[in-house]
Amino acid sequence: MTKSNEKELSVEQREGLLKALKTRFEKNMHRHQGVEWANVQARLEANAEKLWSLQEMESTGGEPDVVGHEQGQYIFYDCSAESPKGRRSVCYDREALEARKKHQPENNAIDMATAMGIELLTEEQYRALQQLEHFDKKTSSWVQTPSDIRELGGALFCDYRYGHVFLYHNGASSYYAARGFRGSLKV
Repeated sequence: MTKSNEKELSVEQREGLLKALKTRFEKNMHRHQGVEWANVQARLEANAEKLWSLQEMESTGGEPDVVGHEQGQYIFYDCSAESPKGRRSVCYDREALEARKKHQPENNAIDMATAMGIELLTEEQYRALQQLEHFDKKTSSWVQTPSDIRELGGALFCDYRYGHVFLYHNGASSYYAARGFRGSLKV
């Protein structure tokens, strides 16, 4: 299989994903007021690799949905109520994973996101997502961490508790069953 074909969906997968995305889009119009599904679908159908990334988001429990539109692109974020189940129990990045001598997690957030063709949300994006509705009431999600914090061994994560978004720090090599990551994708 050539590299270009590795990130393509079968006709059945493509149709199933588009149907799921359309249903979610129509059920959650408050997330993307003024955006028409026909335009989103046209962009998706013209970008097979992005559709593959959305399938990866979907298959790991992210429930991706359109949350904005800028510079001719639609912005998708993971909109699952809690941090995506298929992306939990991961440390922050490869360096943190390799630093753990005992009880290493199976993966890390940065490598997983890169393999999926998405990016971790920034703190700003996470806070914007919480303006649409409240997510991560029981879980938490790694967010992009500034290099100066990461160089000192830390990483950042967010959650929603007590009516507020909280930004916390932890060692980048830590991992918990209730912590995963949310991603973003521009199409």
